[in-house]
Amino acid sequence: MMRGRSAIASLSGEAYGVVRHRILRGELKLGQVISRRTLANELGMSFLPVSEALLRLEMEGLLESRPRAGTRVRIPTPRDVEGHYVVREALEMQAARMFVERATAEQKAELRALASRLDGLAPEPLTDRLQYLTLHERLHRKIAESAGCPALCEAIEQTHALASTWMCGGGAGHAPWRHQTLVEALVNGTPAAAAEAMREHVRSSRQDALARLGPYFKLQKTQGTRYARNHRKRPAEPSV
Repeated sequence: MMRGRSAIASLSGEAYGVVRHRILRGELKLGQVISRRTLANELGMSFLPVSEALLRLEMEGLLESRPRAGTRVRIPTPRDVEGHYVVREALEMQAARMFVERATAEQKAELRALASRLDGLAPEPLTDRLQYLTLHERLHRKIAESAGCPALCEAIEQTHALASTWMCGGGAGHAPWRHQTLVEALVNGTPAAAAEAMREHVRSSRQDALARLGPYFKLQKTQGTRYARNHRKRPAEPSV
C-alpha cells in the first residue's frame, strides 16, 4: 500500500513539474484550459496523479477550476496582484534586514554574481524566459537563505511561483541593472537601508506586473468564471 502511494506521489510530482514548467515558459497562457485526460495520456499516467498535481498548482494560485468547465491557468484580478505584493513586500523586506545582519562575505559575493548575470539578460529579448525566471527566483532565494530563517525562505519561495507566472504575461521588458542596485544596498547598507531598497524593488515589480497583466484584466472581466472545456472554444489571447 505504501509502495503504491509512493509511486503515485512520484508521478504526481512529475506531472506538477511538467505543467509548472510549461506555465513559466509561456507554453500555457493565462486563461488557457488544461485537459486532465489529454495530460494523462500525454504523460502515460492515470487521472489520479495528474489530478493531484493540478490540485497542488491550484492551491499555489497558478490554476483555477470551475464545475462543468474544468481547469485553466488562473487569470488574476488587480486585487489579487496588489494583495500578493503586500505580502511579498513584508517578507522580502524582513529577509533584506536579516541578510545585512547575517550574510557572510562568500554569500554576498555569490549574490553580486547572480545579480550581474540576471541584469545582463534583462536588456535583451529573452529567447528563453525560463532562464531569466530561474535566475530571478535563485537570487531572491539566496537572499532569504542567507538570512538564516528556513520558514521565511519557504514563504518567499511560495510567493515567487505566482510572480514568475505573471512575468510571463504581456510583452514588457525587464528593467536593466535593477538587481545590481538592490544587491549593492544589501551588501553595503544598514538593515534599514536594505529594507527600504527592497521595498522599492518589490513595488517596482508590482507596477511592472500590473502593466504587464492589463490586457488579461480586461479578459478576466469579459470572460469571468465562464470558460470552455474545449480548448478550441477558448477566447483569443489578448493583444499585449
